[in-house]
Amino acid sequence: MPPVLSLRRATASDAPRLMRIAGAAYAPYLERMGGQRPAPMDADYDAVVSATQSWVVEADGDVVGFLVLAPERDTMVLDGVAVHPTHQGVGAGRALLALAEEQAREAGFERISLYTNAAMVENQRLYERIGYVETRRADDHGFARVFYEKSLTGPA
Repeated sequence: MPPVLSLRRATASDAPRLMRIAGAAYAPYLERMGGQRPAPMDADYDAVVSATQSWVVEADGDVVGFLVLAPERDTMVLDGVAVHPTHQGVGAGRALLALAEEQAREAGFERISLYTNAAMVENQRLYERIGYVETRRADDHGFARVFYEKSLTGPA
């Protein structure tokens, strides 16, 4: 039976869980990235939760994933999303991505943007399947990143 998923705003007490989830979710990419640690693995989640719009997804009451949104001048930036490997494939990530778009629309943005590491090809395929369009590739803060955006002006 699939877990019961629920979404809520992250609180300061969630910060240690977010760090553990990021560590577990991004660890499989370390070898592919030549040992370079993805930025979310070293983020200060106390600061992230206090400075951004952060959300968690719970599966049967346990925090198993998170979403970080940061409004910018003309776009909502999906600044981070991760699901613990034990709960990938049950809809938690999709629920977080749908929430990101909903929050962006509610805040009045016409588009949402994000980036992922070029080595994370699975993420790229997922984003493209759900309507994100690659806008550029660049070296950004020492990471090979692929930038995406999605228009939110059509039907939800």
